[in-house]
Parts: sequence; structure tokens; C-alpha cells
Amino acid sequence: MAGLESAAVGVWVNTGTRNETRPQMGISHMLEHMAFKGTARRSARAIAEEIEAVGGNLNAYTSREQTAFHARVLKADVPVAMDIIADILTRPTFEAGELERERQVVLQELGQARDTPDDIIFDHLQHTLYQDQPMGWSILGEEATVGAFSQGMLRDYMAANYRAGDMTLVASGAVEHGAIVRLAEDLFADLPAGRAAAPEAARHTGGDFRQEQDLEQAHLAYAFAGLSNADPDYFVSQVYATALGGGTSSRLFQEAREKRGLCYSIYAFATGFQDSGFLGIYAGTGDAEAGEISAVIAGEMEAIAADLSEAEVARARAQIKVSLLMGLERPGTRAEQIACQLFALGRLQSPAEIVAQIDAIDAARVRGYAARVMQSTRPAIAAIGPVARLESHARFAGRFGDAHLSSAAE
Repeated sequence: MAGLESAAVGVWVNTGTRNETRPQMGISHMLEHMAFKGTARRSARAIAEEIEAVGGNLNAYTSREQTAFHARVLKADVPVAMDIIADILTRPTFEAGELERERQVVLQELGQARDTPDDIIFDHLQHTLYQDQPMGWSILGEEATVGAFSQGMLRDYMAANYRAGDMTLVASGAVEHGAIVRLAEDLFADLPAGRAAAPEAARHTGGDFRQEQDLEQAHLAYAFAGLSNADPDYFVSQVYATALGGGTSSRLFQEAREKRGLCYSIYAFATGFQDSGFLGIYAGTGDAEAGEISAVIAGEMEAIAADLSEAEVARARAQIKVSLLMGLERPGTRAEQIACQLFALGRLQSPAEIVAQIDAIDAARVRGYAARVMQSTRPAIAAIGPVARLESHARFAGRFGDAHLSSAAE
């Protein structure tokens, strides 16, 4: 990226929560934590001091499909960042004392998540949409599984899943491709070859989760089967979600908040995985208003399938393009997008190619996709707070699928 003095560099591992077995629930996240807690060459403190000695930042995250280890440094210090990342991925020690301390940190993280209803609601939604399968498990795991993790379990999981064929090194910003390749040949030579076993295919189950809790607001989340991030209509689903609930001009915001005053926060989003995906909607509303919100959401979804305008689609396309192109101006975001494209598509898409795909989407295509969503037969609902007045799952589901068609015909 011309004109920059800094760079982002990282390794994205095509392994996350969905690669775990039930006794391993949360081990991808624990491994991400433990990778920074010491290697054969560096202590945990030495890792922190070495990256900060050059003013850099070293971080990581775990998702349901990937685990990423990444750094941001000045261009002269890219070799330092790559050396540290390679070290924690090829020579971690998983020292017993560090594991016990980090176990307590993760247990505290679990507790904090449960104390944050507008955060934990999405774990419940994922679990409800993908029941009885790794895709629905919490990234953080559970107290019982986290409490049972051992050094041997971490080593075995890393040996099985952190293999060269499932790891992508990405650098962006003030970098030179040939130099990165030469460093990689040396630093990552000890990675085991091959690929990990394929995870279990995702299955949409739908369902209902409700937790009555003494809160000021009811936190409500809905999900419908969606598209993978490799689907040809993936950007159609993004435009649909944006028009439905992606900004202050969206249908849900205007109807539920501005016109009816039912909630402070309401929005829609489309999430894609490698073989699955879902359309999600979140609303934070009061006790009395919770009884109305489901019907309003279903009504706006039905209306958008019937009369979405070209002007609404144009606004949604503009929002998506601006978000995309502004993100590409940041090396870290660009590196992450490159990694995601390689895992999803097996190749890179240029910004021009992506913009062309988005610009080709018209209202008819989005209305067609909206009609497909209205055919959903297994929606998921997750609700926390004063939710006694929330309409039943059966009644909400009856607004979609064949029941919806029968009602519309009458």
C-alpha cells in the first residue's frame, strides 16, 4: 500500500470453534490465549516487551471458523513481528502455571459475557439456530470444559489443526512480497504439512431460547437460514440486510423506532460462513413493547419482499461500498479481508470486482431474495430479560413458510 510507513502482518488459521469436539469446547480460544504465554525461546513477558520495544501491537482473536494472530508495526520491524508470530505458532510451551492462570482469565471472561446481555444474546442465537453441533457452541466454551483443559489437550489440538495447508500468512501496508516470502520460508519451516480433518457440516435447526431476567430491557435476537460467504448471492443478502435494518433510513429503524417508538436499538445483519450463513435481527425493547416487536419485524420483512424500491437498494449499496473501501485504507482490515477471501473463495477479489458485483444488484434481485427469506420454516429466537409478553415461537414461525403463503392467499 503505497505511502504507508507501517504494516500489518498475521497468520490466519482455518480452525475455530466448529473444529472442536464436545470435550474440547472452547479450546480454540484457550489456545489463542496460551500462544502468548511463552515459547521455547521467549517468556510471556519477553513476547510483550519485544513487540512493544518497537512500538508494535500484537493481538489475536478466535471465531467459529478461524483463529488469527496478527501484529501492526513500522515497516522496518516486520521481521520482528513475523519472528514472534512464527515462534508462538511453532514453539509454544503451554507451561502448567501459565495454563492455570489463563484458565482463571477465561472463566472471568465467561462471567463477564454473561453479565452483558446485549453480547451473550448472540451466543444464545447461534446455539439456537445450530443446535447439537459445533457451529452452535460458544467460542469461550463452558466452565466444565475450560476447567478440564490440560497441556496435553492443547498440544494434541494444535498438532491436529495447526497445519501448513490450513494456515495463511498475510501482510499488507509497507511490505515487499519477496521479502515476506523469504522470511516465511525460514520462520515457518517447522510447521507440520497437510491439512486438518474437515469439520462437521453446518445444519440450520432453528428453535427458541428464552431467559426471564430482571433487566430494564428485553434483548431479542432472531435468525433465519442465510447464505455462505462463497454464495453468488452473498452480496445480495448484504444489501437486503442493510435495506432492512442497516442504518437510520432502514425499514426496521424507521418503522420500529422512529414511527412506533418500540425500541432504542434495532438492526439487521447477514453473516456468512464457509458452508452456511444466517440473517440476523437484534432489538432492544421494553417489557410492554416486547409484545409488538415480533409482528413489526415480520411485517417489514414481508413488505420489503413486495415493494423494496430502487432508491432503497441504491442507499444500501452505497453504505456497503463505503464501509468496504474505507476499510481497505487500513492495513489490518485489508489483511483480514484477504485472509477471508482466500478461505471462502480460494482466490483474491479486487476492490473493483467486489464493487462491480454490488453495483449489479437491483431491487428485483433483492426482492427475490427477500421472498426466499419469507419461506423460512425454522427461524430461531433468543430472548433475555422481561420477555413474558414476547409472542410465542410458533406464532412467529407461522408468519413465514407455508403458513405465511396460506395467510397471504386469504
